[in-house]
Amino acid sequence: MFGKMQDQIAIAKDGGPVDWLERGAVGASFLCLVHCLALPFLIAALPTLATMLPVSERFHVWVLVFAVPAAMIALWSGRSQHGATGPLLTGIAGLVLLLLGATVLGETRWETAVTVAGSLILALAHVRNWRMRRSLPCV
Repeated sequence: MFGKMQDQIAIAKDGGPVDWLERGAVGASFLCLVHCLALPFLIAALPTLATMLPVSERFHVWVLVFAVPAAMIALWSGRSQHGATGPLLTGIAGLVLLLLGATVLGETRWETAVTVAGSLILALAHVRNWRMRRSLPCV
């Protein structure tokens, strides 16, 4: 079942759905990084804004509901195309850190550091995966 879905998703190498998914995943990792680093400073600098824009912990869970399947589809598809497991394993490590930061470490002093590390590692995995797929000869 997954193989058929993977074949349907990986239609075209140049500009196909997986390429856009990979680009979206890198963009989402960047937005996560901005959220983790900039929003706390903005809220600290503007106490009034903190009362107007409460960011619930559910937000992080919903982002993970999108990020985990999207990342796994893109990274698994890349692995099946280029055969390297490095980007997939790197991406899994990043996702584990994101999950830890959003669930286990939420509301602790380690949450931001672990989440930022996970976001950067996941973005690195997507960039490596994307470059490896793009370096394949056209068939």
